[in-house]
Amino acid sequence: MKRTPLLHAELSQIIAAMGHGDLLVIGDAGLPIPPGVRRIDLALTRGVPTVSQVLEAVLAELRVEQMLLARESLTARGALPLWLQPDAPWLPEAPTLLSHEEFKARSRQACAVVRTGECTPYANIGLVSGVVF
Repeated sequence: MKRTPLLHAELSQIIAAMGHGDLLVIGDAGLPIPPGVRRIDLALTRGVPTVSQVLEAVLAELRVEQMLLARESLTARGALPLWLQPDAPWLPEAPTLLSHEEFKARSRQACAVVRTGECTPYANIGLVSGVVF
């Protein structure tokens, strides 16, 4: 049995196979998943699981060197979106901001897109893998 919180076998396998600079996207229920990109559909019901819940489990196994967010997800004051706030301490220093259209285009290069039940607009995050040494 695994020691880390992430129990989803397919998602754990993708993370184990990622190399430095690879992209994993965790998206809301409405994020379009490009043809040819591996889909991991975790959406159960509206709001279950949340992006934040999936992110917390993924980060127990994945070293992240860069975080991608759509500018549209920022709060009116330019701060991180509320759906990200509870987990902010473990994130890289500052996100790389893209337009939502640029984010969707970049997701075509992802190893996989994880679909959640999140229904908050623009609740999508791209995680670029780092190295552990």
